[in-house]
Amino acid sequence: MFGNYLIGLREGLEASLVVCILIAYLVKTERRDALRPIWIGIGVACGLALGFGCALTFGSQELTFKAQEALGGSLSIVAVALVTWMVFWMRRTARHLRAELHGKLDAALQMGTAALVATAFLAVGREGLETALFVWASVRASNDGTPGPLIGVLLGLCTAILLGWLFYKGTVRINLAKFFTWTGAMLVVVAAGVLAYGVHDLQEAEFIGGLQNKAFDISATIPPDSWYGTLLKGVFNFQPDPTVVQVVVWLLYLVPTLVFFFAPARPSSRRAAAPEEATVPEQG
Repeated sequence: MFGNYLIGLREGLEASLVVCILIAYLVKTERRDALRPIWIGIGVACGLALGFGCALTFGSQELTFKAQEALGGSLSIVAVALVTWMVFWMRRTARHLRAELHGKLDAALQMGTAALVATAFLAVGREGLETALFVWASVRASNDGTPGPLIGVLLGLCTAILLGWLFYKGTVRINLAKFFTWTGAMLVVVAAGVLAYGVHDLQEAEFIGGLQNKAFDISATIPPDSWYGTLLKGVFNFQPDPTVVQVVVWLLYLVPTLVFFFAPARPSSRRAAAPEEATVPEQG
């Protein structure tokens, strides 16, 4: 459940910050007339993400078992790739996000209502689609038959919305660069588990061999239905009897990704980013 909460919090906070920056800028520049198109774009983006998630959930139920496993495994790999890219992108651009969005919004204000709707839609829609895909893959990987994973996601999204509102009001100020760095690292660990489970799905679909070759089996030591087995499953997508291929893929993804993620930034990048550290939307 914690892993899904982290997904909802991390992805939801990115979207909340985007919304706060757009709205705060329009209020500060006395362009309240442009708020309605912005909210329309945000609403359409949220609706698209929700529809995409429903299509994945209910559409896959009509497939055969092997087709479901092949689809689940393939989309899990795609979701991990997107989230990995997003984690590195946000780590690099978090300090400059406000200036980037202000530039896009200035251009959209000159082009008219449709451009404002498109700007808000594109800014929030990408986060929404990534969230829907990764949440679907993570919930599928949890596979415990309980509403816990979805509750975790919803709690994370609610927390993100609350934090976004507090940022907008100026009540809360945090170092966003550090926040996205550490939550990004934890999300990489979650993504490694989703990737391993996706590989297992492809093995079930007979796209990849080695399903019977277990790396180890500690089910007797850590029963999947025990409270600590459930906790490990919810946080890390832990599996007590993974295949050799799953373990190899998990290690090949997790270790290099974390090494690159925590690699020191170039001195020039740090100097350029320093003035924007711990930025939050400003109101005028």
